[in-house]
Amino acid sequence: MSRLQRGQMSDSYFLGVLLAAAGGFLDAYTYLLRGGVFANAQTGNVVLLGISLAEGDWLHAGHCLLLILTFAAGVWLTQAVRERAPAAGRIHWRQVTLGAEIAALIAVAFLPLGEWDAPANMLVSFVCALQVQTFRKVDGNSMATTMCTGNLRSGTELLFRFQRTGERPLLHRAWEYYGIILAFAAGAALGGVSGHLAGNGRVVLIPAGIQLLAFLLMFQKGGKEEPE
Repeated sequence: MSRLQRGQMSDSYFLGVLLAAAGGFLDAYTYLLRGGVFANAQTGNVVLLGISLAEGDWLHAGHCLLLILTFAAGVWLTQAVRERAPAAGRIHWRQVTLGAEIAALIAVAFLPLGEWDAPANMLVSFVCALQVQTFRKVDGNSMATTMCTGNLRSGTELLFRFQRTGERPLLHRAWEYYGIILAFAAGAALGGVSGHLAGNGRVVLIPAGIQLLAFLLMFQKGGKEEPE
């Protein structure tokens, strides 16, 4: 039985695909239009931090450090919201954090490119932290919608286990992981095309729109969130 059938829309596969596409778009957006940094992949930012320190580029090092700290703050805030959320209600805590993501991206859309890149990237990094901490499962499997390394590892491990055992559910789960990776890549491609064609920061409204669709789906009949 799927999560949607059981009443938990937040980790339905379709919602995971939407959020992964938004996550891929945001990484392409910050890399292409906001100074060559990554919104989601904090490993990449740690590497860029180390390189910047080695080269004596203190400004870029500070930028990378701020993104890492902002991401950590987003994870912290998500946990605080989760612990303080009521056990039941019309608005689930996941919808609260998703609404905060949408609001932050709308704010980013109105920050000019260039001199405002640092605060814009901090907001996007904050958004990605909220998403990765809030939506930690897809169709009952532990998956990330803002990065691919863990998904690639898990999907390939399941594929190996299927090859050894022939158990069809393992193959199905493996392709679910690969599907989320493809959705992330498609979102990044859309972000790349949109960034090059539009050339302005307001293309970030596209992933905000994708997240808004996900937000509304969580109100869908049969998709009400279960209290935790």
